[in-house]
Amino acid sequence: MTDVRTTTAAGADWAAWQKSWDRQQEWYMPDREERFGIMLDMVEALVGATPRVLDLACGTGSITARLLARLPGATSTGVDLDPALLTIAEGTFAGDGRVTLVTADLKDPDWTTRLPYDSYDAVLTATALHWLHTEPLAALYGQVAGLVRDGGVFMNADHMIDETTPRINAAERAQRHARMDQAKRDGAPDWAEWWQLAADDPALAGPTARRFEIYGEHADGQMPSAHWHASVLRERGFAEARPVWCSPSDTLLLALK
Repeated sequence: MTDVRTTTAAGADWAAWQKSWDRQQEWYMPDREERFGIMLDMVEALVGATPRVLDLACGTGSITARLLARLPGATSTGVDLDPALLTIAEGTFAGDGRVTLVTADLKDPDWTTRLPYDSYDAVLTATALHWLHTEPLAALYGQVAGLVRDGGVFMNADHMIDETTPRINAAERAQRHARMDQAKRDGAPDWAEWWQLAADDPALAGPTARRFEIYGEHADGQMPSAHWHASVLRERGFAEARPVWCSPSDTLLLALK
């Protein structure tokens, strides 16, 4: 498998695919842009305006796109295994020397050897690591700690559900699903519908088929609470770790090396 992806598919409207992906993700997470904004606020505050960033499980490059729009002097390494989402990222960032895309499996103990740099000012990820179970996730956090330079930052915006608050969780879930139902009526695609659209596009049909060979219909991981994440991050080498943004089901967690 090629480590650094350099090829692009021709004939697709990559900006339209990025917008389509955003709309599908926002159907599940209407406050997605707020998370990204807070994430970049903290990156700029802690490591400055020209950071070297690792976009972990980058998908289509949603974080990288917002990073470069906010901080044009930044550079980004996007790493993922999904061939369809990486194809969209390739098309989006083709010719941009600030962006490197790497194919790697985060469950592979040697995935860090495929990266172009040994250390990063910031490692950022969003709504991706919940497909890992707790043991491989804890191992990954140790690897991330080894990649973040001293004084650098790691941020993970993901589903982190506290099972000790069932009534709060139920109320939040009911409100969120009511909003999702309205967005659905307004035409937002859900996960399955979006992937069917990708499979029907000649530029994405092949990568989408390979994607489902790798992952199946959907990843099956775990969603431990923010307290668990913060505790493990401190155990694995971060000096400080705490939430900087929360909803009842999701958290933006910051860890400082």
